[in-house]
Amino acid sequence: MKIVDIIDHGKNNKLVIRDIIIPEPSGKEILIEVKAAGVNRPDILQRMGMHPPPSGAPHNPGLEISGIITKCGKDVVRYKVGDAVLALVPGGGYSEYCIAHENLSLPIPKNLSFIEAAAIPETFYTVWSNIFDIGELKKGENFLVHGGSSGIGSTAIQIAKAFSANVITTTSSALKCSKCLEIGADLAINYSVDDFVSVIKDSIFKEINLTLDMVGGDYTLRNYNVAAQHGRIVQIAFLKGKIVETDIHLMMRKKLKHTGSTLRSQSIKFKSEITKKLEKKIWPLLEKNQIKPVVYQTFPLEEAELAHKLMTSGKHFGKIILTV
Repeated sequence: MKIVDIIDHGKNNKLVIRDIIIPEPSGKEILIEVKAAGVNRPDILQRMGMHPPPSGAPHNPGLEISGIITKCGKDVVRYKVGDAVLALVPGGGYSEYCIAHENLSLPIPKNLSFIEAAAIPETFYTVWSNIFDIGELKKGENFLVHGGSSGIGSTAIQIAKAFSANVITTTSSALKCSKCLEIGADLAINYSVDDFVSVIKDSIFKEINLTLDMVGGDYTLRNYNVAAQHGRIVQIAFLKGKIVETDIHLMMRKKLKHTGSTLRSQSIKFKSEITKKLEKKIWPLLEKNQIKPVVYQTFPLEEAELAHKLMTSGKHFGKIILTV
């Protein structure tokens, strides 16, 4: 089978197509003939040597896939050969075939294509875990997600709105702000022009109860400044820097909770619990088209390099998908 692999991790990295033997599923694993695979920021970081796969995971990139089951391990109980599924995987998604755990796989909603389905796992697992399980978002609260045009951002906007939060987001242009409003944001701020702290404080929302931040750097103190009493900030990345100077006294006065989170290194048991919650709470919304994955552009597997260049450029809105 063909896979996309990384050679020369770090500054001189590049993607290449290689042929390897199709793996065999065991235990509760399923073998999926991949139809589409999502492209995510951690894939870029892995190329740079900054986000290595967990022990035992495939070393080629790809964290989310959709496709058809072709083989089942002996302990698989839910699925059979021929089922169409989407799956969260620890790596190896940029491939013609990929192993997934049955507890991290879900049936594809009938109204979604393989391309749309591949846009779901990494993004929806991340958003649900961070805004509900960790961030404890409640109905009527003010929710801020930075990077509203990203896969995470466009998903968080829709999910938070579906659960009756007031949704505020930041993004890089007036056009992207308009698109964020179209998918459910109540307020979209062009950070290239405006200071999001000032805009929020001057708006009807005034302050933020929960922030989902992938930016870090100088956004950290600004998140504190706009936070409400007992506000929560969940950190999932640090695109503007991991070393920051902040105001501990402000954190204490506002009684803030600032938490960090990663998904890839979590146990199968941990991620299996998210699977159950997504199927119960999100799948009905997907089936009714109340939430829909936002797909910006697709590339054939052989053009993964171009897909990564697009993601790095920041010109996209929503997800970038590889087709197989």
